[in-house]
Amino acid sequence: MSYRQWRTIELPDVRLELLDRASGDPLLLIPTALTADEFEPVADRLARSGRYRVLTHRRRGYSALSPQTGVPSVGRDALDCRRLLEAVGVRRCHVAGLSYSAAVALELARAAPGLVASLTLLEPPPLFVSSTPEFLEANERLIADFASAGGATALDGFLRRLMGDDWREAYERLLPGSVAQMERDAAAFFTADAHALLAWRFGDDEARHIRCPVLHIGGTRSGTWFAEVRSQLLAWFPSARDVRVEGADHSLALTHPDDIATAMDAFLRDQPLSGSAR
Repeated sequence: MSYRQWRTIELPDVRLELLDRASGDPLLLIPTALTADEFEPVADRLARSGRYRVLTHRRRGYSALSPQTGVPSVGRDALDCRRLLEAVGVRRCHVAGLSYSAAVALELARAAPGLVASLTLLEPPPLFVSSTPEFLEANERLIADFASAGGATALDGFLRRLMGDDWREAYERLLPGSVAQMERDAAAFFTADAHALLAWRFGDDEARHIRCPVLHIGGTRSGTWFAEVRSQLLAWFPSARDVRVEGADHSLALTHPDDIATAMDAFLRDQPLSGSAR
């Protein structure tokens, strides 16, 4: 298989673009909200190791082939992942998610435990902790900003709060081309992903369905919300491997890709999937 090969996958109600590269144990890296290629530096390192068939795709709303239609939800994104893997003949694989897509990864592991061999979670959204009301209020403000000011202004305001006034320079340095991509896909973030998070629920009952090995990776500077998320995940999954990246915040996949790839590789080597893909 070639190192880098985009494919168009026809599903019953949507066409999705899939990047299928390298070979080895299948590893699905689910793209997160807003910054569609945020996992790309990590994906590149893992694909180059020669040990993983790294699969990434464009979620609905992040590609001209798959505009956002219908009611967006975390569950629908998880179902898209499931059908995508079935379409390319993957019966069992490792799954990783970051921020929004960590919610999708949790939902996929809950709904399809036979498909998900291991679960890597990079700071899932704080929707099952004491600070959940604050997070929900922040998402409601994002939606209101978009409705009143439009995508460009809402995006600029959001990222100034998150990363400072020089967010454009910071993102372009970390991931060239990402600013234009975020400006193009802002509507998917504000009108679909934010609403999907407001509606998603995950708690003790859902966590009981997940029995695969779990790796949590978080930054030491990611703040109270994600510290609470870490504590809850370790309570749900007491056998989980926990990695804290020194000096990293919620942008850890972009700022510390070597640390993330190294932690994932060490974890995944302990969960081999020989013969899992056709």
